[in-house]
Amino acid sequence: MASIARKNLFEDIPRFIVAQAGIMFAVSLVTIQLGILDGFSRSTTRLIEQSDADLWVSSQEMLHLEVTLPIPLERLLQTRQVNGVERAEALISRSGVWLDSAGHIVPVKVWGFNPGGRLFGNWRMSQGSLSSLQEPYTFITDRSNLGALDLKQVSDVGKIVPLQAKLVGLSEDTQSMASSTSLFASLENANAFGGSGSGNLNCTIQAGQVECLSPLTRSTSPSSSEPPPPPRNLSLEDSISYVLVQAKPDQDLSELKKRLESALPNTRVHTKAEMVEITHTYWRKRTGVGFILGLGATVGVIVGMVVVSQILYSSVSDHIKEFGTLKAMGASDWVVYGVITEQALWMAVLGYVPSMALCLGLGAWTVATKGIVILITPGTAIAILGVTVIMCVGSALFAIQKVTHVDPAIVFKA
Repeated sequence: MASIARKNLFEDIPRFIVAQAGIMFAVSLVTIQLGILDGFSRSTTRLIEQSDADLWVSSQEMLHLEVTLPIPLERLLQTRQVNGVERAEALISRSGVWLDSAGHIVPVKVWGFNPGGRLFGNWRMSQGSLSSLQEPYTFITDRSNLGALDLKQVSDVGKIVPLQAKLVGLSEDTQSMASSTSLFASLENANAFGGSGSGNLNCTIQAGQVECLSPLTRSTSPSSSEPPPPPRNLSLEDSISYVLVQAKPDQDLSELKKRLESALPNTRVHTKAEMVEITHTYWRKRTGVGFILGLGATVGVIVGMVVVSQILYSSVSDHIKEFGTLKAMGASDWVVYGVITEQALWMAVLGYVPSMALCLGLGAWTVATKGIVILITPGTAIAILGVTVIMCVGSALFAIQKVTHVDPAIVFKA
């Protein structure tokens, strides 16, 4: 019976190619939509997952990783006094505006941390090192952001309005698809980059270029002969976004959470897993991202079922006398159904394999050139195979309905 299925499938090569193209389109659409959704979710929490912090101390009003109210730097000092805390480090999140050499502005997110610390910044570096961030007004960004910032290489200079900033390194896999362009700096530099914009800026446009004056420096224009003073050290009056905590060995995290929340007023303490879940939930359920991408995957399945149904139904119609002959020879309905199901399975496998190869290649290209992750895990690939098989076998039911009512006497009709 398998030979009959293959013969029906490959008898008309142009029709076979059209059928497989439809299945490939459907499978690719489903895979890419789910891959983008998983990659999107993963990218929003990469900074959390790359950290070595056991606990994150934030404001009570934290919405997700990038949206939280500031807390005073004093909370860092208080955290270090709590029993069970091995190490505590500050993390700053600031919004800013990047100004490239052509005068174009780009919204950026500046993350400030201790380059000599252990709890943040544990990512791969393609160029440079974290120690370079100790220099005044320097930053690191993901290598996929070079085009957005109009930078060509390490050591290029731009402006985080109103201060000039120098690129000293490139990181790997640190850019969130949902965030503004991420820049990483020391605590002092991040405080200067983010806080300098809150003063009384005096910005003018001269010869198509934006020039700003700030309380931190007389001028940021190239013609200024006097460099800006080094960023000042943080004081207790400054604010931070998070306190990252590493617990002592064998310390129960739930007990440490209670002690920290009791010792730190107006704060909330989350484990790393809780921070990941909060951020995932926000982007997938409280925004339209999950719905839109899920809708695209559903459309892909519907398109595939329509295409496969039409091809199988047409194939059965063209070979209706052959199926009538089988029934006239005494073949049971299940034997005939097996032929059609076998044909559907061949279509599923032959459409799935090239589609998955195409999607994996596309994912490698997008992450290398655009920093967009199309995440296709082994679990996702297996699930897509299952969806493809169900889609094709389910579509075969329409063709089976036609065979069910075949009269064997059709063989003897002219």
